[in-house]
Amino acid sequence: MTITILDFVVISSSALGYFISINLLTSHLYRNKANKYLSTSLFLINSIMLLGRYDPNGGILEFLKDLMWEFLFPVTLFIYFLIQLNHSYLKKKWRNWLYLPFFATSIIDIFFDLDFVFKMYSLPFSENNSTIQFFYITEEISSFFYSIILIIWSRNLIENSSSISKEKKKWLLRFNLFLIFAHVIWFMQVLEDIYLDSEYSLNLLWFLISILSWWILYYGIFKLQIVIQRDEIHEHLKLNNLKKTELKEKKTITSTSTKVMNQFYSLMEDEELYKNPLLSRLDLANQLGISESYLSQIINQETKKSIIQLVNEYRIESAKNQLREPALYKYSVEAIGIESGFKSKSAFYNVFKTLVGTSPGEYRKQ
Repeated sequence: MTITILDFVVISSSALGYFISINLLTSHLYRNKANKYLSTSLFLINSIMLLGRYDPNGGILEFLKDLMWEFLFPVTLFIYFLIQLNHSYLKKKWRNWLYLPFFATSIIDIFFDLDFVFKMYSLPFSENNSTIQFFYITEEISSFFYSIILIIWSRNLIENSSSISKEKKKWLLRFNLFLIFAHVIWFMQVLEDIYLDSEYSLNLLWFLISILSWWILYYGIFKLQIVIQRDEIHEHLKLNNLKKTELKEKKTITSTSTKVMNQFYSLMEDEELYKNPLLSRLDLANQLGISESYLSQIINQETKKSIIQLVNEYRIESAKNQLREPALYKYSVEAIGIESGFKSKSAFYNVFKTLVGTSPGEYRKQ
């Protein structure tokens, strides 16, 4: 048996997809209600890809291939989006009816396969009967339209949501757009299979689904989970009204720059501008109504530090408070760093080690 590059991509990506599915259900870092549905969706998509690629004949694998899983994974994806949005549709009983097409077609397919696959009885028509073939084609086309309706509906809900952060919305929209693009290729494959009996679009679809497994691994699980954890940390800090950070070396300013410094401290402590990872000297100067150079001069005169040093000290003090907060132990160090205002894990670790003398992880264990 010759293994092509596409075979290697499909098999390796399917293995990764199954690994991600299991990890989403078993890892305490990622195990939640939304990821349960994402795990199910990824498992179904990978199974459809493998069964479609190698088209087993006879036995349980052919039986599984004949079931219209294409009616099921759009529903689990739709519910995944609803959970991420915390949408009111989750409380509606009608959402259970979304599973009806899958169960209805499954009953019919099982009825056929008990003869066509398992030979348990004999129907008065064969699998090649024109009516049966028309039914199978109708199933496939219907599953496509059913799936694309749910995906587009999900996109509309995401775009109109005001209950999630910009980063989370951005990722969900990207994920949704990828799914729409994959559906376009899927529809091309259906038409190609019916009219041309070729597999060019199908090969492209398999390749896209393979990419999806790797993309979900990094962005859909790791990066999105960091964003979700950061949002939860932010809500915890807001609800519990943790004491605001005060730098130990802060002194009462009695010079002519008192007003500017007091305004600066207010921006840091009351408005927590340091939590903005894109905060710049120009942003601070504009907030204070002075020039960048004058702001740098005042801060250097009064604290013997640069603007970025002072801002990073606020960030580190905030991170230290969060790392020692028992209710936040379940969240990753990186999520705390991002919530404190750092752009990346490496920047957080470097500044923390410089100012505290130990890594964030070691500090949390002390």
